[in-house]
Amino acid sequence: MDGIERFEAERPRLLRIAGGVLGDPAEAEDVVQQSWLRLHHADGDIENLAGWLTTVVTRLCLDRLRARTPVPTEPTEVLAAGGPTLHAVPDPADRVALADTVSVALQVVLDRLTPGERVAFVLHDTFGVEFATVAATLDTSPAAARKLASRARAKVRAASTEGAPADWEVVDAFLAAARGGDLRRLLALLAPDVVVTADAAAVATGTPERLEGRQAVAAMFDGAAKAALPVLVGDRPGAAWYHRGEARVLFDITVEDGVVSGIVFRADPGVLARVVRRPGATAPPRPLPRPKETR
Repeated sequence: MDGIERFEAERPRLLRIAGGVLGDPAEAEDVVQQSWLRLHHADGDIENLAGWLTTVVTRLCLDRLRARTPVPTEPTEVLAAGGPTLHAVPDPADRVALADTVSVALQVVLDRLTPGERVAFVLHDTFGVEFATVAATLDTSPAAARKLASRARAKVRAASTEGAPADWEVVDAFLAAARGGDLRRLLALLAPDVVVTADAAAVATGTPERLEGRQAVAAMFDGAAKAALPVLVGDRPGAAWYHRGEARVLFDITVEDGVVSGIVFRADPGVLARVVRRPGATAPPRPLPRPKETR
């Protein structure tokens, strides 16, 4: 088996590791592609290719966790030198594997961990990587790596005893997935029978009067909600489109069992007057866009 075949055999496992650490399928694809590029430029034979790739992928993930900034890609001409065809569009089968690796609820918990805790927990507890390898990846000792995993495990256990994620966490995760165009996560955050409706004032602005089903609702929000801010509707979390400091359209979101089961678009002035921004919300990045029916 040549280098390309060996790499492709490792690809699904590397995607699961990167997806588990980063919680983002697109970033996982980027990281695995970068690992191939590094392998392509590596000098000499690599005796333990699986271990080498695991270390490279995990360190690339760690860099992204610490910075959360785009990682420069190397010239695509490298691919012409005999490398495997790296998917420009993520393989749906790989996305399913990533979804199975980290549930939405667990991802919310992982987001609370430090980068070191997150890497140690995912590598050891999810993929069974020995602490010696985890330590080498984190540039620390096996004992320190064990402590990081232990702390992460305690935090995950504590969160699991609290039940499902809080409603505001689900709402915020939904908005982040919508803004980022993360269709997989949008689908995971929506109930199968989710329904979107709108009041007369919202319909007049171009909002669909009714949409039913996870696929239709996810398609509507995929890449949308970029000008929406977290708000409170009474004592419940929601979101609203703001324009020049005023709420124009409210997303009245219902969360049940950790997923979004319903969204009502409200643009009635009396309703909007009672909308309050949640603490920490910032000004919208651009003027109010019109809602999308499809994408």
